[in-house]
Amino acid sequence: MERTAVLVMEMQRGVVGDVTRFPELVAVCDKRRVVANAAEVLRGARSAGVPVIHCTAAFRADRAGSHTRNSPFLAHLLKDPAHMLEGTGAVEVLPELWEPGDLESRRHHGFSPFTGTSLDMTLRSLDVTRVVAVGVSLNLGIQGLAIEAVNLGYRVTVVTDAVAGIPDDYAQAVLDHTIGLLATRVTAARVWEAGR
Repeated sequence: MERTAVLVMEMQRGVVGDVTRFPELVAVCDKRRVVANAAEVLRGARSAGVPVIHCTAAFRADRAGSHTRNSPFLAHLLKDPAHMLEGTGAVEVLPELWEPGDLESRRHHGFSPFTGTSLDMTLRSLDVTRVVAVGVSLNLGIQGLAIEAVNLGYRVTVVTDAVAGIPDDYAQAVLDHTIGLLATRVTAARVWEAGR
C-alpha cells in the first residue's frame, strides 16, 4: 500500500513571507494563491494522518557547512551577511502553514531538500513511497525535489496551484515540460483524490 507525505519546500518568512528579499516571487505567490492552496493541501493531509515535512533552508553566520561559491545565485545572496541566518525569523516556516506535530528537514547548502539531510531516512522510517510537493520555487527547489525524489525511488505529485516560480510564464513552462516528465500534476482541490 502506498504511504504519502507532503513536502513543503521553503515556505519560509525569508523566502515568501514578511522578511523576504524576493518580492517578485511573493507577488506571483499572492497572485496564484500559493499559500492559501498549500494550506488547503496541509489541512487535508493532517486530517488524513499524512505527515507534513517542511523542507527549509538556513545558513550559519560563519557559513560553515554551506557551499557558498559554487553557484552564482548563492554567491550573490550570501553577500548579505544576514541572509537566512539560523535562529532568525527569516528561516521560520510561515505561521499559517506550521502546526505542532509537523516535521522539519533543514539544509545548509544547495537547492534541494534531500542531499546532505536526513529527509530520505525520515521518509523511509515513515514507510513513505509517494511525496506531494508544494512551495517554491519552480526555478530550482521544486525541480530539485522532484528529480532527487524520483532518483531515490519515490513517486512524486506536484500541486500545480501550490507552487510558483519567476517569471510566471517560465514557471508554467517548467510545470509543463520538466515537472510533467517527473511527477503527477494535480490541483490543491484534487490532490487527495489522487490516492494516499
